[in-house]
Amino acid sequence: MDPALAEGHQLLYDREAPFELRIQDPNNGPQEVGTLEAIRVKVLVLADDNNHIQNVKVELTSENDLFFHYTHLVDEDSFRSMQESQKLMIDFNEYPNILVKMVNSCIKEPHSFLAVFIMSRDGTAKLDFIQNIEYKFIELLSTDFMASSEEVVRQSITFRYNSVKSKVALMEARLKDVNALVKVKNPSLLLQIQKSTPSSVNVGGSQSLHHHHTSHSQQHTGQPSQSRRFK
Repeated sequence: MDPALAEGHQLLYDREAPFELRIQDPNNGPQEVGTLEAIRVKVLVLADDNNHIQNVKVELTSENDLFFHYTHLVDEDSFRSMQESQKLMIDFNEYPNILVKMVNSCIKEPHSFLAVFIMSRDGTAKLDFIQNIEYKFIELLSTDFMASSEEVVRQSITFRYNSVKSKVALMEARLKDVNALVKVKNPSLLLQIQKSTPSSVNVGGSQSLHHHHTSHSQQHTGQPSQSRRFK
């Protein structure tokens, strides 16, 4: 079971989106140019028996960095503070769908809609959704995140590793069935396939995970492969 669902949350959205990752410097502010990476976004909701939303949770993870894990959690009271400070014209029940709409816009129109994720060294972070309207940038929504605890990160890594392991086992079983069918229908074709397949390929090879304990602020300081700049 996905640990994100352990408290009774329901998964509303699960998709990768392009995020610009920046580091917040205590002295100089956030980087002007960050690293563009594919970040997996999960939007989850916890509702009561009457389908009234109690809280909304957003989880951010990365396949490039297994220890990248940030969480945004907001209930109706904390959303009211967001609503007042950012002058949001939506109700709390609409908030999950607005988040989904924002992320989808960043996927479909990456030149017009930007997701900028600014990380501080104390574990706090901020996700800004920004729209480029040619002559200026407009901040549409800003959400606060917190680096998840080591236990949450460990559970997430274990779940993702076991999911991939199960998929590999399923594909191996399917491949075995196909080979058996080809062997019966066309033995010479199977022989040709086996000859053309490199013997060094280990489809079901296991891979161990080594936990190198580094802070989130140290994990994204490499040279960006692709970046965007704005003021």
